Amino acid sequence: MDINYTAEELAFRDQVRAFLRAELPADIAERVRLGKHLGKEDHLRWQRILNARGWYAANWPVEFGGTGWSVVQKHIFEAECAAFGAPRLISFGVNMVAPVIIRFGTPEQKARYLPRILDGSDWWCQGYSEPGAGSDLASLKTRAVRDGDHYIVNGQKTWTTLGQHANRIFCLVRTDPEARQQQGISFLLIDMDSPGIAVRPIITLDGEHEVNEVFFDNVRVPLANRVGEENQGWTCAKYLLTHERTGQAGIGQSKAALAHLKRVAAREGRLDEPLLRAQIAEVEMQLLAIEVSTLRILAAAQAGGVPGAESSILKIKGSEIRQAISHLLRKVLGPYALPFLEDELSPEFAGEPLHADYSAGPASQYFNLRKLSIYGGSNEIQKNIVSKMILDL
Repeated sequence: MDINYTAEELAFRDQVRAFLRAELPADIAERVRLGKHLGKEDHLRWQRILNARGWYAANWPVEFGGTGWSVVQKHIFEAECAAFGAPRLISFGVNMVAPVIIRFGTPEQKARYLPRILDGSDWWCQGYSEPGAGSDLASLKTRAVRDGDHYIVNGQKTWTTLGQHANRIFCLVRTDPEARQQQGISFLLIDMDSPGIAVRPIITLDGEHEVNEVFFDNVRVPLANRVGEENQGWTCAKYLLTHERTGQAGIGQSKAALAHLKRVAAREGRLDEPLLRAQIAEVEMQLLAIEVSTLRILAAAQAGGVPGAESSILKIKGSEIRQAISHLLRKVLGPYALPFLEDELSPEFAGEPLHADYSAGPASQYFNLRKLSIYGGSNEIQKNIVSKMILDL
């Protein structure tokens, strides 16, 4: 196989670059470069720009508003967006629940939800993990009991990313407590404005409000909001997780972060240090290897294959590489990595950045990236999947 870009793919890359130069708002790109927190409106503004161009739902079929791009074109688009400082798309709607609705949803569900995901009317969050069900997701306890043409939902979800912004949540709930764990779960679409839902923030080590707890107290959910058959929600869950993990390699983000690391190291006069040069070279070689592996997997998918355990491999190595780059950046900056001003990270901050060309708060980013090896199924779980499905252990 040929893993080099074709002439057509290189022309597409030039088209993407021209679009980003012309359409990516400079203020948003600057906030991304400086590591500032992005507000909900920042994400929605970029989403509207992409949607107006028809480039928002790259993974959707064309008949539902997708781009019709090949998997290689999608890879190029993501890499170029990261290089230009575009915000990473909030995946819960467009790249997580939407593929499930397209694959398993009713015509009515597709007609109702997909247009609202495209135009930003709905902001989705994910109701998977629970206090006692994270890596062992199938042990979840949130119950949904039938009551006429509704379910009554009671329970708790945790680590709900950006749930404070969401007006909808997709949830795994237990509808048959007597069945085997995976066979007694259903997949529900729930309005966050429903009576009985409460959202409580979880403030993380870096001081950020990114994740939440969500409580359900006798929440009524129409049966029509169930995706797929009752007690068959695990099929939807696995399908969604495969999409999530395949996108977690983060090649574009890692390449942008590595370029930033090299700039900072050069500015600090650290590139002549043999040990640091060797460490940067090591992570760059790993990044090149995973990029080549990603292109091989994409080529296979373009030929009709479906990623399986390969998505777990990409998730493992991708998260480790991104964490390694953040560790080296923190090491290069030394004591300057630690201090950051909370006001400086705010989207409204208009003063002189403390870290100008370095990005604000490297320590904050370092802590936040620790989560990469946990969410979407911890790396330990992914290694189990690889050993069972590929190594046959």
